[in-house]
Amino acid sequence: MDQITPFDLERMIFGTHPALFYLEIAVRVVIIWLWTVVLLRWVGGRGISQMSVVEFLLVIALGSAVGDAMFYPDVPLLQAMLVILLVVLADKGIDIAFRKWSRAKRLVDGTPTEVLRDGHLRQAGLASQGIGPTEVKEHLRMKGIRNLGQVEYAFMEPSGELSVFPFPQARPGLPIVPPQELAPPAALNAASVTCCANCGLIRDPSERTCPECHATELAAARKEDDGAPPEQ
Repeated sequence: MDQITPFDLERMIFGTHPALFYLEIAVRVVIIWLWTVVLLRWVGGRGISQMSVVEFLLVIALGSAVGDAMFYPDVPLLQAMLVILLVVLADKGIDIAFRKWSRAKRLVDGTPTEVLRDGHLRQAGLASQGIGPTEVKEHLRMKGIRNLGQVEYAFMEPSGELSVFPFPQARPGLPIVPPQELAPPAALNAASVTCCANCGLIRDPSERTCPECHATELAAARKEDDGAPPEQ
């Protein structure tokens, strides 16, 4: 093995390959890029947020196969193109299996998880997804929801997106605008309808802990005028 001289600027910047190898890199990039584009057009493109687990792994595998073939001189182009083709064929095969057997898709991608029902967060759903109330409230605000009492159901989809189904008429619930991190909950008074300050469950002040999430802090429930979120 050749001895490496630390901080050798010539090696670090220019490498040890002849100058003509830079032209080879350009040719490799064009060939591999065109080959990958053709295959990805066949697979079909999606945004990152719409990717399944299998599709995300496809991107990772392609990234390694494509990148290595572009500038490693000891990686033959035909071998790299074969690897890329096999990765894409595996993805297409899994896609066909998903269409024929719904159980296979549920096994790999998972199923929708209920994270909110009747205006309050569901602790079991949050725990199964490994997310907290703050993250769900952030998703809800991004969809125009101001109050948990507006929402009848919310599901965390396998894609990672939150699907939200508002009540036709809003109910009293936990305000999430402005975020609790920026403004404390409204002060309680004798006439207040109270809810859990963590999950939004409407509950009696005499209960020491929330039956849903076991939090102790209370907040004043508020009712929004309109239960439907604004147009996106």
